[in-house]
Amino acid sequence: MKLTDVVKLKVGSPQFRIKESLLRETPSYNIYSQNHLEEDLAGIKLTADQPRQIRTQEKVTTLVTNDVVFSLISGKAAIVNQQHQGYLYTQNYVVLKPDGQLDERYLVYLLNEDQNIAKQFWLGLQGSSVTKYTVKQLRELKLPKLPPMAQQTTIGEIYVKQHHLQALKQRRAQNEALLQLARLKEANQRWTN
Repeated sequence: MKLTDVVKLKVGSPQFRIKESLLRETPSYNIYSQNHLEEDLAGIKLTADQPRQIRTQEKVTTLVTNDVVFSLISGKAAIVNQQHQGYLYTQNYVVLKPDGQLDERYLVYLLNEDQNIAKQFWLGLQGSSVTKYTVKQLRELKLPKLPPMAQQTTIGEIYVKQHHLQALKQRRAQNEALLQLARLKEANQRWTN
């Protein structure tokens, strides 16, 4: 079964075609980036960076909480968190809308972790000078036999929670390192003053 048998694809707005407006009353959109996708995958805010913004009167593609978004740059998928609701996504991203046969979190797990899918992507990238995934590759992906929905849901939930836990552990380790460095600095200042 192909991905497109159970999932609809919606490619983002071509960024170079969006006409910017300087008028303040024009709607303003935050632009979804790779950092935002990583935050959605981790389930926590990872950076204090401010998102790029664009003002336009044109119809653009925007994200909705719980959309499955796939990056054509990194080949990673994530589920959009509430903090990225309404962000404009460009042609570098594809929103995947599964029908009732495929759990969203399980789809993210398959795209990010399944070895057979990784091999299909890898074969499609061979000979390419730029590592970028294509919508054509997504459309032609062959999915493994799908487990029952209850099992998909369980695998998907565990996968998402594992990413969240891993991000929290990394943040804790960074905070502990900063604390130790501050203590060392304080100790060093005692001796040097």
